Amino acid sequence: ARRKPNFIIVLADDLGWGDLGANWAETKDTPNLDELAEQGTRFVDFHSAASTCSPSRASLLTGRLGARNGVTHNFAIASLGGLPLNETTLAEVLQQAGYSTGAIGKWHLGHHGRYHPNFRGFDYYFGIPYSHDMGCTDTPGYDLPPCPACPRHVAAASYVKKDCYTDVALPLFENVTIVQQPVNLTSLTAQYAEKASQFIQRASQNGRPFFLYLALAHMHVPLVAPRPGSPGRGIYGAGLREMDALVGRIKRAADGHGEGNTLLWFTGDNGPWAQKCELAGGVGPFTGAWQRQRGGSSAKQTTWEGGHRVPALAYWPGRIPANRTSPAVLSTMDIFPTLVALAEAELPPNRRFDGLDVSPVLFGQSDKGHKTLLHPNSGAAGKDGEIKALRLAQYKVFYTTGGAKACDGSVGPEQHHQPPLIFNLDHDIQEQEPLDVASREYQAVLPAISRAYAEALQDIATDNVSVADYSQDPTATPCCNAQHVACRCQAHGSHAALLDHRAEGAKRLCV
Repeated sequence: ARRKPNFIIVLADDLGWGDLGANWAETKDTPNLDELAEQGTRFVDFHSAASTCSPSRASLLTGRLGARNGVTHNFAIASLGGLPLNETTLAEVLQQAGYSTGAIGKWHLGHHGRYHPNFRGFDYYFGIPYSHDMGCTDTPGYDLPPCPACPRHVAAASYVKKDCYTDVALPLFENVTIVQQPVNLTSLTAQYAEKASQFIQRASQNGRPFFLYLALAHMHVPLVAPRPGSPGRGIYGAGLREMDALVGRIKRAADGHGEGNTLLWFTGDNGPWAQKCELAGGVGPFTGAWQRQRGGSSAKQTTWEGGHRVPALAYWPGRIPANRTSPAVLSTMDIFPTLVALAEAELPPNRRFDGLDVSPVLFGQSDKGHKTLLHPNSGAAGKDGEIKALRLAQYKVFYTTGGAKACDGSVGPEQHHQPPLIFNLDHDIQEQEPLDVASREYQAVLPAISRAYAEALQDIATDNVSVADYSQDPTATPCCNAQHVACRCQAHGSHAALLDHRAEGAKRLCV
């Protein structure tokens, strides 16, 4: 019988479209990713399903927008809930199809009780339960504003630093055990690389197909300090090179143990976090000029192209054409149905999917992607999760704009547009000048846009829609030592913590 393929999904964090050398010639820090593009296929019109962390990840792992799966904004360190339990993850589908499944890196879809990755289809988990700026460390790294190290004594926790987490240290999990708290950020990349390589090797030795979901800390702040004498553009460039080297190592592991039967798909969760200034990535040509002229960011959290158009590469020697660029309009939500189809598994019943099986695009047989693609509000203007922007063919449509902070501290005013702003991306990739509402082109395309928008909203309204639990309780905060303000423990120390998930709603057990 033909062996099922292996899958590796590498998801970068806050990476800009222009941070990839294969996309933007000014970038010289990604030789491994550029080689991946040469040996595989590059997608230049590829989009995250949302432009902030939790909704983007929930959509990747379910193939469904937050308006359907219930995840519309980020979860907190004290969140009781997560991705609704009645939603089926890609890992659960592949696990049922005989796959060995592993998640390494950032989760951010719930860590308390049965929301933890080990209960969402992953046999193995190693990583941080949310963003790595959501807890103090003894090696804070570079951020704006700069954050202090974890307090060493209870009395030292009385200070408050705006935009910084100081009360609880950042935890590192291996399965349900906290193995380090606070995390040492300087060694985290090496640990991720080692654990990913071990997972690939073990799965290969066991003779089972594998699915590895590797959700990197890069390029989210805090960024780790570069080594003395490092070349390139300072701290951000050093982070890019570190991320690039990690992906190169994963590719070599896949080539060595995947036996030529491994699909490696690299992409990002959203665009760069512009308010972090020189610690944020580059959007390339997708500047969202209309918004920038009015103040505020047009990147992460927004529905401008810089917020959700992300780098994407697919590599599978002998199956995916080398050195190919596809203009197909694709989404991270396509990963779910595509991998399910390639694994010859079945999509979960009684729900609709926003993602498509894009196998023909992967294999160079087509460049047909989405004609209509919805872009939900993701923390900037408007209600979180609402659909107030969409793409129809080459047209980008906005019913709401504004709301995200730029490096200069400005926040674009929230504006609602009726009739909507419409940009023709074929002629205006910078989203600088919307079509004149009186123009022939605007009047010709508006009926089709209105129809597509109404049909999409109706489809969601009549679907099996989930609701996420966003309630919080301090007892849900991951902590290996409840007696210490910073929750200090090490892998082999006396305070390693086992989180007891055997009872529904169980609280942490500190031992």
